[in-house]
Amino acid sequence: MTKIDHISFGQTQISSIPEEWEFVRLGDGEMCQIVMGQSPPSSTYNKLQEGLSFLQGNMEFGEIYPSPSIYCSEPIKIAEKNDVLISVRAPVGEVNISSSKVCIGRGLAAIRCKPNKISDLFLFYHLKYIGEKLESISSGSTFKAIRKNDLDQLKILLPPIPEQKKIAEILSTVDQAIEKVDEAIEKTQRLKKGLMQELLTKGIGHKEFKDTEIGRIPKDWNIVRISDIADVKGGKRLPKGQKLINSKTPYPYIRVLDFKNMGVDVSNIQFLLPETHKSIKQYIISSDDVYISIAGTVGVVGLIPFELDNANLTENAAKLCNLRDVNKEFLAYVLNSSIGQSQISSYLGKAQQPKLALFRIEKIKLPLPPLSEEQKIAEVLSAVDERLELLRKRKERLERVKKGLMNDLLTGRKRVGLEV
Repeated sequence: MTKIDHISFGQTQISSIPEEWEFVRLGDGEMCQIVMGQSPPSSTYNKLQEGLSFLQGNMEFGEIYPSPSIYCSEPIKIAEKNDVLISVRAPVGEVNISSSKVCIGRGLAAIRCKPNKISDLFLFYHLKYIGEKLESISSGSTFKAIRKNDLDQLKILLPPIPEQKKIAEILSTVDQAIEKVDEAIEKTQRLKKGLMQELLTKGIGHKEFKDTEIGRIPKDWNIVRISDIADVKGGKRLPKGQKLINSKTPYPYIRVLDFKNMGVDVSNIQFLLPETHKSIKQYIISSDDVYISIAGTVGVVGLIPFELDNANLTENAAKLCNLRDVNKEFLAYVLNSSIGQSQISSYLGKAQQPKLALFRIEKIKLPLPPLSEEQKIAEVLSAVDERLELLRKRKERLERVKKGLMNDLLTGRKRVGLEV
C-alpha cells in the first residue's frame, strides 16, 4: 500500500491506497473528454421523436439510465452511448449513463471515457460515491453550478482497468438486484391499488348494488360521515421557546414527516423533554386511532404502531379516535383510496398553503360494510401491505450492502479477485 496523508474521499477518509492505484485528473485528455451541454432553441423541441432524445437536466434520470420524453431536431451538444452524464446546474452532482446518443442541454455535461484508461461504469459509480465532493466544487450565489474547469481539475482515484471493470461488475450486480426488487414493489403496489378499487366499491361476494353520492356500492352497505363513526381531534404544537430533542425520552413526538407507508417511520423520531410533555400531555394519539395530516402535505393517512402508543401528535395532523362500529385498518384504507382522497382534495380548494379543517374531516362520507366484512377486506389489503414491507426491507438491505461495497471497493480498502 502507498502511504498518503489523510485525504477526504466521498464520505470517508483514506490514508493509503494500493500501489497500482493512482489519482488522476478528470480533465486529462488521455483519460477522457468532457463535453458541456448547450440547450438548442426551444422551437426545435418536439414529442414526435424527430432528431435526438433531449436531456436538459437531471429530472429525467432513472436509477441508472435516463428516460427522456422530449426530442430535439437540431442538437448542438451530443452525448454518445455510454457517456457518463453529470448534472452541472442546481441541483448539481446527479450522475447517470447515456443509454444512446442524446442531445444534452446546459444542465448537463457528458464525460467520454478512453476505454483503455477508464471504465465508464466504474466512473459512474465513482462519481456517485463522491457526490459530496461534487457538491463542494460547485459555485454561484443565485444557484449552484459546476464549470468545465471544475470538472477538469477534479481528481479521481483510479485502479488498473481490469480491476475497474471487476468493481463495476460487482456493483452493477447489486444494482440489478435492487432493480428487480423495485419492479416487484411496483407490481405489488399496482395489485394493491386494484384490490382497493375492487374491495372498497364491490366488497366480497355481492350481487346487488346501488348508486350513492360517493359511487356505486353493495346494496346492504351504508354511507356514513366520519362524525358518525369517530371523534376528530387535533394535535398540538410545541409551547413557545420549547424544542424537540434527538435524545430518547419516554415522550416521543410524531411529526407529519414521520408518517410513512400507512405507518410511522421511527428512524428519525424526536422526543420531548419532561417539562414540555407536561404542558401538552393531553394531545396524544393511541395505537387504536387513525392519523390524518391536515397541513403541509395534506391527506396522509395511517396507523400508529404499538411502540408509539400515546405519543404526542403534531398540530399538523389530526386523529380519528373513539371509533364506533368500524375497523381501524378498514377506515385507514378507505381514507387512502380515491373515495377519501377526492373528498379531501375538494375541501382544500386552491389555497396557497392548504389546511384541512377538523370540521371538514367530520363531513367526509365513507362506505360502511358490516363489521365482519370490513375486517375481511382489511385482512386482504394488510396482507398485500405486509408483502410490500418485506420488499422495502429487502431493498434497504441491498442498499446497505451496496454502500458497504462502495466504501470498500472504491477506496482500495478491499481488493477484488481477478481471473488470470
